[in-house]
Amino acid sequence: MEFVTITLISIALAMDALAVSLCIGIAGQIASLRGKIRLAAHFGIFQSGMTALGWLVGSTMIQFVSQFDHWIAFALLGYVGINLIRSGLDKDRKAFQQDPSTGKVLVILSFATSIDAFAVGLSIALIQVPILLSVVMIGLVAFLLSMIGLFTGIRLGEAFGKRMEVLGGLILLGIGVRVVVTHVFLGA
Repeated sequence: MEFVTITLISIALAMDALAVSLCIGIAGQIASLRGKIRLAAHFGIFQSGMTALGWLVGSTMIQFVSQFDHWIAFALLGYVGINLIRSGLDKDRKAFQQDPSTGKVLVILSFATSIDAFAVGLSIALIQVPILLSVVMIGLVAFLLSMIGLFTGIRLGEAFGKRMEVLGGLILLGIGVRVVVTHVFLGA
């Protein structure tokens, strides 16, 4: 039963990483397989790390972080989403100034997709699910779904061109809005 619970939690957490990876693949700015693996690995590592951090910190800090974590996620996803939209509307513009699998863009994207994993780490402690298995599974699923998202996005970008960047940007903005609405209005 614990394995099923951990698997479902892992898939739910990886949905943001999947969506962001899909959008990055559409933008087509990661040329090498190494860069694709690096991006997906960072998403998995950040998901695992934030889960472990949430589990370690426990309930003492979650009340402070939960007051603004959704705004951070919204700002980061909004920034990337707007860049994708602008790039999709301008045939000469790129969504990212640099390869998104390197530097600060990689860190921003990894952090933005893993903020919710912090709260999940706390939940894992409360429902007494094995933390080591959870952290490994969460990271692995995030990695795998990110790779699937990247390669699917590449195919979509090749098939439908720059307009897919606009759609990808709108998806990221939608995810950011969902995060805020969920936290502010639904108290999740």
